Amino acid sequence: MLLKNCYKTNDFRKLAKKRLPSPIFHYIDGGADDEITLRRNSDAFDACDLIPNILAGVDNVDLSTTVLGQRLDFPLFMSPTAMQRLFHHDGERALAKVAEKLGTMFGVSTIGTRSIEELGEFAAPKLFQIYVHKDPALTSDLISRCKVAKFDALTLTVDAIVAGNRERDYITGMTTPPKLTPKSLLSFALHPEWSLNYVLREKFSLPNVSKFIEAGSNVQMSIVEYLNTQMKRSINWDDVALIIEEWNGPFAIKGVMSVDDAKRCVDVGASAIIVSNHGGRQLDGSRSPFDQLDTIVDSVGGQIEIILDGGVRRGSHVLKALAKGATACSGGRMYLYALAGAGSAGVERAMTLLKAEIERDMVLMGCRSIAELKPSMLASRS
Repeated sequence: MLLKNCYKTNDFRKLAKKRLPSPIFHYIDGGADDEITLRRNSDAFDACDLIPNILAGVDNVDLSTTVLGQRLDFPLFMSPTAMQRLFHHDGERALAKVAEKLGTMFGVSTIGTRSIEELGEFAAPKLFQIYVHKDPALTSDLISRCKVAKFDALTLTVDAIVAGNRERDYITGMTTPPKLTPKSLLSFALHPEWSLNYVLREKFSLPNVSKFIEAGSNVQMSIVEYLNTQMKRSINWDDVALIIEEWNGPFAIKGVMSVDDAKRCVDVGASAIIVSNHGGRQLDGSRSPFDQLDTIVDSVGGQIEIILDGGVRRGSHVLKALAKGATACSGGRMYLYALAGAGSAGVERAMTLLKAEIERDMVLMGCRSIAELKPSMLASRS
């Protein structure tokens, strides 16, 4: 599998699987428990059909939209994801470069491998993902650094107060940073290009949390322990209100799945909600974001921006979400496979293809702008 032969997300997945040692690939690819929710996130789109309008005279298509105060050239952006240096030495810088070139937004994780300050130098719209820590000084430190680095928006992840049960990591012997173990030795030996790049290029680090986490132990003792020990499990709406006040800028709450929570997001003053189940990596058996989108739009549509995150693999998936009333879509694996497979060039190709799919499908739907996508253009098979 070569990059030039990749045309869809599953192609980039094959490329990533070929290039990465098994523990690293399955860290991207896996979900929680039996991975029911992981599969359902994408399958949900297939249970809904598009109904196009013909003879609409569509010459030009305007894909632009505004998300969290930022104008995007198309309604799809790259979600914040952790530890990207593990997948390719380009890491988060690849996302920043592609976002600049294509006119979209990129996200940066608290557990990212490039610093807030370094990524703040890029001109593309940028979103920082934050948690509520037990020690409020840690949360405040991150917020302050984002302000100085001129990040455009903040998103609070609320569905990861404890780590999900990701059994693939136990099976493959996943560690962060990677170590040679009896389980992983052969896989690292069979992927010399990745192994050499990892050893010879910049050292793995977690600069945004280096003050309060020691990177370099088993994944159950670093990332999982970070979630299980540093996160405030008793997080409530008062905590959210305090962060919104401290940030004082465009603010999204990520991990919203219920109507009641969506309403509370409006009441607390959030700018947007991100309808997400953490890519099927947390609570297995939870509903897919796409299936839940209707009820949330019916409840709070027009009062707050609604971003669908999870399972997006095709441009048609984006159109279906927008037709239901989403403001925009975001995703992680849609670009992570490409990053792992080919670095910056892979991310650029993956996102360019998705943008082209969205534009082509808009023409085929008979829509000149995303505002013309309506619920009447959808039909459920169930």
